[in-house]
Order: sequence, then structure tokens, then C-alpha cells
Amino acid sequence: MVYTRTDIEIEKIAQSCQIVADTLIMLEPYIVEGSCVSDLDKIAEEYIISRGARPAFKGYMGFPATLCVSIDNAVVHGIPSSDKLQAGQIVGIDCGAELNGYYGDHARSFPVGEISSEKKKLLDVTKQSLIKGINQAYPGNFVGDIGNAVQEYAENNGFSVVRELVGHGIGKSLHEEPQIPNYGNAKQGYMLHSGMCIAIEPMINAGTRYVYTASDGWTILTKDGLPSAHFEHTVAITDNGPKILSVGSHG
Repeated sequence: MVYTRTDIEIEKIAQSCQIVADTLIMLEPYIVEGSCVSDLDKIAEEYIISRGARPAFKGYMGFPATLCVSIDNAVVHGIPSSDKLQAGQIVGIDCGAELNGYYGDHARSFPVGEISSEKKKLLDVTKQSLIKGINQAYPGNFVGDIGNAVQEYAENNGFSVVRELVGHGIGKSLHEEPQIPNYGNAKQGYMLHSGMCIAIEPMINAGTRYVYTASDGWTILTKDGLPSAHFEHTVAITDNGPKILSVGSHG
């Protein structure tokens, strides 16, 4: 079922999203060479709880952590470990929070120190593909318009789009209908309408689009071993167009 949220509900979702956005902003200074990944997770969990919210990922379908931390060829769903960050890596951090029964979801990919020009391009194209998708989130457009915009921009820049994992509706559950693929044909799929809240999250690979699940049962890896990037915003669809909800307290 696809839900239409009231203005009050959208504001509650926005409050959860703001906590998540603030969490990633707070973590950024710690994303440096030598930082322990599990320490990042602990810092994030303590911060979310200090804001009166609950880490939404921890315990979700058995996931053991607050953050998904995915490094280089890990696409998404990486489990924080005792590994230390190394210069030249890119690190995707996905975070969710629940406050007063409503959920927020947000992801960013970060460089660790100086990274290669190819990785810089991957981060930039993935971030821009998210914006291209968000710009299609108007009432009367279709889910396919979002995916088509993401896919076209990523592929025109020489990258590929992961197809096994998609964005989603969000509200009183972390994952709701409809699914929001990052590929597809314009004017296809579910018609968007005002009041919908969706998480748009391109996962873009430097090489081929193919992925597999690691032995831990969670981490998704690129089959060719090349890096992947991930950016995500929670967006409300309004009569005036898309409104990004996953922004920090200071904008």
C-alpha cells in the first residue's frame, strides 16, 4: 500500500530525517585515515539516542549495527568492523532513525583523505544522479521518471547502476511501497502524488552493475571488485515539487 502523508506526518518524518542528517554531518570529521569503523558506529548510536531517537537499522531484520558502512567495492549494507579506514578509500555511510513512530533515512559517500580522480568522479556523478532523480519527483510524474533520470546520468558518465537494490517509500515503517528503482523507462510505473514520502538512493558502480552478497549475509559487493558509491535523500512530494527532508539542523 502506498501512503499519503499529512503535513503533520511529513513534519514528523522530517524531524527523524534531520537527526540522521545531523548524525552524518557530526561523523564527517571522524572519517579519516586510522579511524576504527566500529567506533564510528558507536559514536553515531550514542548521538542518535542523545537526540531522543532510536537507531532504525539496529535489529532490523537482524542487522547488528546502527550504521551501514560500505568501503570501496562494498555497495551497501556493510557491517561496521574493527577495520581502520585507509587513505584513498571511499566510504558509504547509510543511517536511519525513528522518532515518535516515524522514520528517517539518509546516506552519503565520503572520501578518506586524498582519493583518485576516478573515485572523485564516481562520488560526484552519484551525488548528481540523486539530484537528477529528485528533480523528477513531482505529482503526476512516475516512478520510472526518477529511475530513468538517475540511470541516464550515471551511464552517460561511464558508470553503471545497481539494479538488485532500490529506493522505497518511508514513513511509519523504514521500508514502504512503492519501490523506487534507479533505472527504468520514463512515464512507467506508479504515478507520484502529493503527500508521498520516498527515499531515493542511487547505488552507482565504477565498473559493471553486477553485485553479490558477501559471506556475512549482509554486505553487497561489486562482482568486478571496482568501487561503488551511494547517496540517499528522503523526499516529500508536494504540490510545489520535491522537498528534501534529510537536511541538517543548519540547512
